[in-house]
Amino acid sequence: MNVGDLLRPFTTRKFWSDLIVMTLAMLFSAFALNFFLIPGNLVLGSTAGLAMVLSDLGGVFGVTIKVSTLVLVLNAIYTSLIIGPLMDLLDKVLPASKFIAEGSTSVMGDIWFDLLCFVGIISVAQTILFRINASSGGLDIIAKILNKYANIDIGEAVTVSGVVICLTAFAVNPFRLGVIGIIGTWINGLAVDHFTAMLNRRKRICIISDDYEMIRSYIINDLRRGCTLYEVRGGFGGETHTEIQSLLTKDEFAHVLNFIKVNKLHSFVTAGNVSEVYGLWNNARKNKAENIE
Repeated sequence: MNVGDLLRPFTTRKFWSDLIVMTLAMLFSAFALNFFLIPGNLVLGSTAGLAMVLSDLGGVFGVTIKVSTLVLVLNAIYTSLIIGPLMDLLDKVLPASKFIAEGSTSVMGDIWFDLLCFVGIISVAQTILFRINASSGGLDIIAKILNKYANIDIGEAVTVSGVVICLTAFAVNPFRLGVIGIIGTWINGLAVDHFTAMLNRRKRICIISDDYEMIRSYIINDLRRGCTLYEVRGGFGGETHTEIQSLLTKDEFAHVLNFIKVNKLHSFVTAGNVSEVYGLWNNARKNKAENIE
Protein backbone atom coordinates (compact mmCIF):
# COMPACT_ATOMS: atom_id res chain seq x y z
CA MET A 1 0.00 0.00 0.00
CA ASN A 2 1.50 3.35 -1.05
CA VAL A 3 1.20 6.76 0.58
CA GLY A 4 -1.58 7.77 -1.82
CA ASP A 5 -3.74 4.83 -0.67
CA LEU A 6 -3.17 5.76 2.97
CA LEU A 7 -4.12 9.40 2.41
CA ARG A 8 -7.11 8.74 0.15
CA PRO A 9 -9.70 8.56 3.00
CA PHE A 10 -8.55 12.02 4.15
CA THR A 11 -9.22 13.57 0.73
CA THR A 12 -12.92 12.69 0.51
CA ARG A 13 -15.67 15.21 1.11
CA LYS A 14 -17.32 12.80 3.55
CA PHE A 15 -14.24 12.72 5.80
CA TRP A 16 -14.10 16.50 6.12
CA SER A 17 -17.87 16.92 6.49
CA ASP A 18 -17.90 14.30 9.28
CA LEU A 19 -14.93 16.04 10.93
CA ILE A 20 -16.77 19.37 10.91
CA VAL A 21 -19.95 17.75 12.26
CA MET A 22 -18.01 16.04 15.07
CA THR A 23 -16.26 19.28 16.00
CA LEU A 24 -19.53 21.23 16.15
CA ALA A 25 -21.19 18.47 18.17
CA MET A 26 -18.35 18.53 20.67
CA LEU A 27 -18.55 22.34 20.84
CA PHE A 28 -22.23 21.94 21.84
CA SER A 29 -21.15 19.35 24.42
CA ALA A 30 -18.47 21.66 25.83
CA PHE A 31 -21.02 24.49 26.05
CA ALA A 32 -23.50 22.25 27.90
CA LEU A 33 -20.80 21.11 30.33
CA ASN A 34 -19.41 24.58 31.05
CA PHE A 35 -22.75 26.32 31.46
CA PHE A 36 -25.11 23.79 33.00
CA LEU A 37 -23.30 20.74 34.41
CA ILE A 38 -20.17 22.05 36.13
CA PRO A 39 -21.59 25.26 37.76
CA GLY A 40 -24.40 23.30 39.44
CA ASN A 41 -22.04 20.41 40.32
CA LEU A 42 -24.41 17.99 38.61
CA VAL A 43 -22.90 14.56 38.05
CA LEU A 44 -24.58 12.64 35.24
CA GLY A 45 -23.59 9.29 33.79
CA SER A 46 -20.72 10.37 31.55
CA THR A 47 -16.95 10.67 31.51
CA ALA A 48 -17.40 14.34 32.38
CA GLY A 49 -19.37 13.28 35.45
CA LEU A 50 -16.57 10.94 36.51
CA ALA A 51 -14.05 13.76 35.90
CA MET A 52 -16.05 16.02 38.24
CA VAL A 53 -16.05 13.36 40.97
CA LEU A 54 -12.30 12.79 40.62
CA SER A 55 -11.66 16.55 40.64
CA ASP A 56 -13.63 16.92 43.87
CA LEU A 57 -11.84 13.95 45.45
CA GLY A 58 -8.52 15.47 44.45
CA GLY A 59 -9.48 18.66 46.27
CA VAL A 60 -10.05 16.64 49.46
CA PHE A 61 -6.39 15.56 49.33
CA GLY A 62 -5.15 19.02 48.38
CA VAL A 63 -4.66 18.19 44.70
CA THR A 64 -6.27 20.59 42.24
CA ILE A 65 -7.01 19.15 38.82
CA LYS A 66 -9.25 20.91 36.29
CA VAL A 67 -12.28 18.98 35.05
CA SER A 68 -11.31 19.71 31.43
CA THR A 69 -7.87 18.16 32.03
CA LEU A 70 -9.40 15.00 33.51
CA VAL A 71 -11.84 14.75 30.59
CA LEU A 72 -8.88 14.91 28.23
CA VAL A 73 -6.98 12.22 30.16
CA LEU A 74 -9.95 9.87 30.48
CA ASN A 75 -10.54 9.77 26.73
CA ALA A 76 -8.36 9.02 23.74
CA ILE A 77 -10.19 9.65 20.42
CA TYR A 78 -10.59 12.78 18.31
CA THR A 79 -13.91 13.98 19.72
CA SER A 80 -12.77 13.34 23.28
CA LEU A 81 -9.38 14.95 22.73
CA ILE A 82 -10.95 18.20 21.56
CA ILE A 83 -13.67 18.57 24.19
CA GLY A 84 -11.19 19.44 26.96
CA PRO A 85 -9.53 22.24 24.95
CA LEU A 86 -12.96 23.42 23.79
CA MET A 87 -14.09 23.67 27.41
CA ASP A 88 -10.99 25.73 28.22
CA LEU A 89 -11.60 27.94 25.19
CA LEU A 90 -15.22 28.59 26.18
CA ASP A 91 -14.12 29.29 29.76
CA LYS A 92 -11.85 32.05 28.45
CA VAL A 93 -14.04 33.47 25.69
CA LEU A 94 -17.47 33.03 27.31
CA PRO A 95 -17.09 32.07 30.99
CA ALA A 96 -20.23 30.76 32.65
CA SER A 97 -19.42 32.81 35.78
CA LYS A 98 -20.58 35.96 33.96
CA PHE A 99 -24.10 34.54 33.81
CA ILE A 100 -24.29 33.27 37.39
CA ALA A 101 -25.86 35.54 39.97
CA GLU A 102 -23.84 36.26 43.10
CA GLY A 103 -24.33 33.58 45.71
CA SER A 104 -25.69 31.10 43.17
CA THR A 105 -24.14 28.09 41.45
CA SER A 106 -26.71 27.89 38.67
CA VAL A 107 -26.75 29.67 35.31
CA MET A 108 -30.54 29.32 35.01
CA GLY A 109 -31.17 30.06 38.69
CA ASP A 110 -32.59 26.59 39.31
CA ILE A 111 -30.76 23.26 39.30
CA TRP A 112 -33.64 21.51 37.47
CA PHE A 113 -33.58 24.05 34.64
CA ASP A 114 -29.81 23.55 34.39
CA LEU A 115 -30.41 19.81 34.19
CA LEU A 116 -32.99 20.13 31.40
CA CYS A 117 -30.80 22.55 29.42
CA PHE A 118 -27.79 20.28 29.72
CA VAL A 119 -29.69 17.12 28.78
CA GLY A 120 -31.34 18.83 25.80
CA ILE A 121 -28.06 20.10 24.35
CA ILE A 122 -25.93 17.03 25.14
CA SER A 123 -28.59 14.64 23.77
CA VAL A 124 -28.64 16.45 20.43
CA ALA A 125 -24.82 16.36 20.29
CA GLN A 126 -24.72 12.64 21.13
CA THR A 127 -27.38 11.83 18.54
CA ILE A 128 -25.48 13.71 15.83
CA LEU A 129 -22.30 11.80 16.68
CA PHE A 130 -24.05 8.42 16.85
CA ARG A 131 -25.65 9.09 13.47
CA ILE A 132 -22.27 9.38 11.74
CA ASN A 133 -21.04 6.32 13.69
CA ALA A 134 -18.91 8.44 16.03
CA SER A 135 -19.11 9.15 19.74
CA SER A 136 -17.92 11.64 22.30
CA GLY A 137 -15.69 8.93 23.74
CA GLY A 138 -15.73 7.61 27.29
CA LEU A 139 -18.98 5.94 28.26
CA ASP A 140 -20.50 6.64 24.84
CA ILE A 141 -18.17 3.96 23.49
CA ILE A 142 -19.58 1.48 26.01
CA ALA A 143 -23.09 2.57 24.96
CA LYS A 144 -22.21 1.93 21.29
CA ILE A 145 -20.88 -1.55 22.18
CA LEU A 146 -24.05 -2.40 24.13
CA ASN A 147 -26.16 -1.09 21.26
CA LYS A 148 -24.34 -3.17 18.65
CA TYR A 149 -23.70 -6.45 20.43
CA ALA A 150 -26.48 -6.61 23.03
CA ASN A 151 -29.18 -5.17 20.73
CA ILE A 152 -30.08 -2.51 23.30
CA ASP A 153 -31.55 0.77 22.05
CA ILE A 154 -28.87 3.45 22.04
CA GLY A 155 -30.78 5.57 24.58
CA GLU A 156 -31.09 2.66 27.00
CA ALA A 157 -27.41 1.86 26.49
CA VAL A 158 -26.50 5.46 27.39
CA THR A 159 -28.56 5.16 30.58
CA VAL A 160 -27.15 1.77 31.59
CA SER A 161 -23.53 2.82 31.02
CA GLY A 162 -24.07 6.05 32.95
CA VAL A 163 -25.78 4.82 36.11
CA VAL A 164 -22.51 3.56 37.66
CA ILE A 165 -20.93 7.01 37.30
CA CYS A 166 -23.99 8.59 38.89
CA LEU A 167 -23.61 6.32 41.91
CA THR A 168 -20.05 7.58 42.46
CA ALA A 169 -21.45 11.09 42.89
CA PHE A 170 -22.82 10.14 46.31
CA ALA A 171 -19.19 10.08 47.54
CA VAL A 172 -18.72 13.82 46.97
CA ASN A 173 -22.20 15.33 46.52
CA PRO A 174 -25.28 15.65 48.73
CA PHE A 175 -27.86 12.89 48.32
CA ARG A 176 -30.23 15.28 46.53
CA LEU A 177 -27.72 16.07 43.77
CA GLY A 178 -26.95 12.38 43.33
CA VAL A 179 -30.61 11.58 42.77
CA ILE A 180 -30.95 14.50 40.35
CA GLY A 181 -27.96 13.14 38.42
CA ILE A 182 -29.58 9.70 38.10
CA ILE A 183 -32.84 11.28 36.91
CA GLY A 184 -30.89 13.38 34.42
CA THR A 185 -29.10 10.31 33.07
CA TRP A 186 -32.44 8.55 32.57
CA ILE A 187 -33.91 11.60 30.78
CA ASN A 188 -30.73 11.80 28.66
CA GLY A 189 -31.31 8.22 27.49
CA LEU A 190 -34.93 8.96 26.60
CA ALA A 191 -33.93 12.11 24.72
CA VAL A 192 -31.22 10.28 22.71
CA ASP A 193 -33.76 7.62 21.71
CA HIS A 194 -36.25 10.32 20.70
CA PHE A 195 -33.79 12.30 18.58
CA THR A 196 -32.36 9.13 17.04
CA ALA A 197 -35.84 8.00 16.00
CA MET A 198 -36.48 11.43 14.46
CA LEU A 199 -33.28 11.33 12.40
CA ASN A 200 -33.72 7.69 11.34
CA ARG A 201 -37.40 7.95 10.44
CA ARG A 202 -38.26 6.69 6.97
CA LYS A 203 -41.44 6.40 4.93
CA ARG A 204 -42.63 2.97 3.87
CA ILE A 205 -44.81 3.66 0.84
CA CYS A 206 -47.22 1.40 -0.99
CA ILE A 207 -48.43 2.51 -4.42
CA ILE A 208 -51.00 0.75 -6.60
CA SER A 209 -51.11 2.13 -10.11
CA ASP A 210 -51.49 1.00 -13.71
CA ASP A 211 -48.54 3.30 -14.44
CA TYR A 212 -46.34 1.47 -11.96
CA GLU A 213 -43.50 1.15 -14.49
CA MET A 214 -43.08 4.94 -14.68
CA ILE A 215 -43.10 5.21 -10.90
CA ARG A 216 -40.67 2.29 -10.53
CA SER A 217 -38.29 3.91 -13.02
CA TYR A 218 -38.47 7.24 -11.17
CA ILE A 219 -37.70 5.65 -7.79
CA ILE A 220 -34.78 3.62 -9.12
CA ASN A 221 -33.22 6.01 -11.65
CA ASP A 222 -34.00 9.44 -10.20
CA LEU A 223 -34.18 8.83 -6.46
CA ARG A 224 -31.71 5.95 -6.65
CA ARG A 225 -33.68 3.87 -4.21
CA GLY A 226 -34.78 0.27 -4.41
CA CYS A 227 -38.36 -0.93 -4.57
CA THR A 228 -40.32 -4.19 -4.61
CA LEU A 229 -43.18 -5.11 -6.93
CA TYR A 230 -46.09 -7.26 -5.78
CA GLU A 231 -49.03 -8.62 -7.71
CA VAL A 232 -52.18 -7.83 -5.76
CA ARG A 233 -55.85 -8.50 -6.38
CA GLY A 234 -58.68 -6.21 -5.35
CA GLY A 235 -61.10 -7.65 -2.84
CA PHE A 236 -64.13 -5.88 -4.30
CA GLY A 237 -63.84 -6.44 -8.05
CA GLY A 238 -61.13 -9.08 -8.18
CA GLU A 239 -58.96 -7.10 -10.61
CA THR A 240 -55.21 -7.77 -10.62
CA HIS A 241 -52.85 -4.84 -10.11
CA THR A 242 -49.18 -4.22 -9.34
CA GLU A 243 -48.16 -2.67 -6.04
CA ILE A 244 -44.85 -0.88 -5.49
CA GLN A 245 -43.31 -0.82 -2.03
CA SER A 246 -40.27 1.26 -1.12
CA LEU A 247 -38.48 2.87 1.82
CA LEU A 248 -37.82 6.57 1.31
CA THR A 249 -36.80 9.62 3.26
CA LYS A 250 -39.43 12.26 3.94
CA ASP A 251 -38.11 14.47 1.12
CA GLU A 252 -37.98 11.57 -1.32
CA PHE A 253 -41.56 10.67 -0.49
CA ALA A 254 -42.58 14.24 -1.28
CA HIS A 255 -40.76 13.98 -4.63
CA VAL A 256 -42.68 10.79 -5.49
CA LEU A 257 -46.01 12.42 -4.70
CA ASN A 258 -45.05 15.42 -6.81
CA PHE A 259 -43.99 13.12 -9.69
CA ILE A 260 -47.37 11.38 -9.58
CA LYS A 261 -49.19 14.71 -9.47
CA VAL A 262 -47.21 16.37 -12.30
CA ASN A 263 -47.61 13.37 -14.60
CA LYS A 264 -51.28 12.94 -13.61
CA LEU A 265 -50.85 9.26 -12.80
CA HIS A 266 -53.91 7.56 -11.38
CA SER A 267 -52.59 5.94 -8.19
CA PHE A 268 -53.58 4.77 -4.74
CA VAL A 269 -50.86 5.65 -2.22
CA THR A 270 -50.43 4.77 1.43
CA ALA A 271 -47.46 5.57 3.67
CA GLY A 272 -46.32 4.81 7.19
CA ASN A 273 -43.39 5.80 9.37
CA VAL A 274 -40.49 3.40 9.97
CA SER A 275 -38.15 4.32 12.83
CA GLU A 276 -35.37 1.81 12.19
CA VAL A 277 -33.88 0.27 9.05
CA TYR A 278 -31.34 -2.56 9.00
CA GLY A 279 -29.53 -4.18 6.11
CA LEU A 280 -28.31 -2.67 2.85
CA TRP A 281 -30.52 0.43 2.72
CA ASN A 282 -28.00 2.89 4.18
CA ASN A 283 -24.91 1.09 2.88
CA ALA A 284 -26.09 1.22 -0.72
CA ARG A 285 -26.69 4.95 -0.39
CA LYS A 286 -23.30 5.44 1.22
CA ASN A 287 -21.49 3.47 -1.48
CA LYS A 288 -23.16 5.50 -4.22
CA ALA A 289 -22.13 8.76 -2.54
CA GLU A 290 -18.53 7.55 -2.26
CA ASN A 291 -18.52 6.50 -5.93
CA ILE A 292 -19.71 9.95 -6.95
CA GLU A 293 -16.87 11.56 -4.98
